[in-house]
Amino acid sequence: MPEPVTVVLIGPPAAGKTRVGKRLAKRLGLPFVDTDAMVVAEHGPIAAIFAEHGEPHFRALERSAVAEAVHRPAVVSLGGGAILDPETRADLDGKRVVLLTVRPEAIASRITNGKRPLITDLDSWKRLLAERSEIYHSLAGYTADTSSRPIETIVEEIARWVESPKEDDA
Repeated sequence: MPEPVTVVLIGPPAAGKTRVGKRLAKRLGLPFVDTDAMVVAEHGPIAAIFAEHGEPHFRALERSAVAEAVHRPAVVSLGGGAILDPETRADLDGKRVVLLTVRPEAIASRITNGKRPLITDLDSWKRLLAERSEIYHSLAGYTADTSSRPIETIVEEIARWVESPKEDDA
């Protein structure tokens, strides 16, 4: 029987981390944990936290959720900005980290729900991605584009990567 694994999904807002994560968890037989949902369940809507207490307060709540989530076998979806925290990046060491990417033209309809306080339009999304892209890529062991391919195909590719022996295990 394979050793329990923690798979962490990172990427920009609207890349599909929650959607892919839920299906990947089912495919791998692991629980699914969404750190944004953890924060919301305990503290209320993220946009309200930003409005009432500011981004630093939200990042502290997010940091706590991430620290709890990544230390048990699960598929864990991180909020887009969670990787900005050096302690969070350290927590990802030794985990199977998957970067979900998406092309700008594919996300326009995904960012209009008002749930993302740092994303007001496509330009703000592009700026955020430019600021974080280097960190995302430095952490990822596997990258999958979610722009237009069927979600089942993406999930199966990630699952095969997760189930394959890690290079340093060989």
